[in-house]
Amino acid sequence: MGVFYDYYRAANRQAAVEKPDYPRVVGIPGRPAFDTVESKWFNPWDSLSGLIAVIRNVPYSSDLVRTVELYPPPENAPKTDQELAALPEDSPYLVGPGMEELPVDVRDTLADVSDGRLGELGERWAAENGSDPDSLAGLIAELRDLARRARDEDQSLYCWSFG
Repeated sequence: MGVFYDYYRAANRQAAVEKPDYPRVVGIPGRPAFDTVESKWFNPWDSLSGLIAVIRNVPYSSDLVRTVELYPPPENAPKTDQELAALPEDSPYLVGPGMEELPVDVRDTLADVSDGRLGELGERWAAENGSDPDSLAGLIAELRDLARRARDEDQSLYCWSFG
């Protein structure tokens, strides 16, 4: 099955975590609608950090994208192995979903990517991870456009994950 990642924008953390058990994809009746970019492999810790390194032309570091965990609520997370073992098997701390807030500087780095750089960034990023440059350029464009809409509306970017 794999892990699914939905990158989306929201006005604030409260709006971002509304109905956390459901994907962020637009068009599901009775659930919040978000402006979303879907991916099955593009995680915010390694993949997004790699992309940000390529865009900024700096060495890769997982510190380039420091997310803030929003869900499940970190303040209620089990603190010991005993507390973890006592959780019900369907606890979001065990099975997800997870929700992270992305830093504003990451949003702005993505939003600032010009059309003229998409092909070059796709090729450079593909050279590092072995993927198709055109597919990567398309993903970069989708993320860039989402980041621009978020910045234009003074919103933040978030990532919902499950799997």
